[in-house]
Amino acid sequence: MQDSTPTVESLDWLDAIRWTDDGLVPAIAQDATTGDILMMAWMNREALALTAAEGRAVYWSRSRGKLWRKGESSGHRQRIVEVRLDCDEDVVLLKVEQEGGIACHTGRRSCFYRRLEDGQWASVDPVLRDPGEIYGTNHGGSQDE
Repeated sequence: MQDSTPTVESLDWLDAIRWTDDGLVPAIAQDATTGDILMMAWMNREALALTAAEGRAVYWSRSRGKLWRKGESSGHRQRIVEVRLDCDEDVVLLKVEQEGGIACHTGRRSCFYRRLEDGQWASVDPVLRDPGEIYGTNHGGSQDE
């Protein structure tokens, strides 16, 4: 796969994005090799600019009101292979290499581990590593690391 990690000289490209009223855009992280959807999080302008500049995923934590670099506490970083913008210019797709094979704070590969079965949500993907081992026993149950 061709690595097209952006090199960022000017930040004018950020103006093309249709940000929400609170200055955010949803960002979907997708495994660049398998195509699996790993997670969704929010980005503000600074997070997206840093993601492009650093070549690793940086998100905006709405609950904490601050930037968070994916994997800063878990070690499960996301290396950016490609950044795309959808046709409506209001969703960002990050094609990533997921370090450690775990993207979800629950210790699973993907945050999309539940499937609708007979009117109930069933967990269908295994926990690869106990979150208590990853974050310590006091982890609050949010994907924001």
